Amino acid sequence: MAYSNQHDDSAAERTGGEFPDHARTTRSHAGEGLEDGYNFPGIILCALGIIALGLCLTATGYGFAGWATIGAIAAVTLAGAGVGWLLIEHRRVKAKEGLGLTDARGH
Repeated sequence: MAYSNQHDDSAAERTGGEFPDHARTTRSHAGEGLEDGYNFPGIILCALGIIALGLCLTATGYGFAGWATIGAIAAVTLAGAGVGWLLIEHRRVKAKEGLGLTDARGH
């Protein structure tokens, strides 16, 4: 079956020239995590929290109680700070649109 250019029209033509197509878009912030650069510190903090958790479990497995305690405190602190950062930034984006954090539009 060969591809035909006979019915090839752009998305703008199919939606009446309107872009983005709000009538058929269900998520208003698709890609929000990547397009808003203020999210990256939160993502990095969450990743560091996971790494600290792995180090904590390794120290616990080898019997280093002091390092395990330090790793656990670091893991909770880093992961909590990362999640808090992401929550604050998501709230900021929602507030720019005049929406509350728990409004059921978008994500």
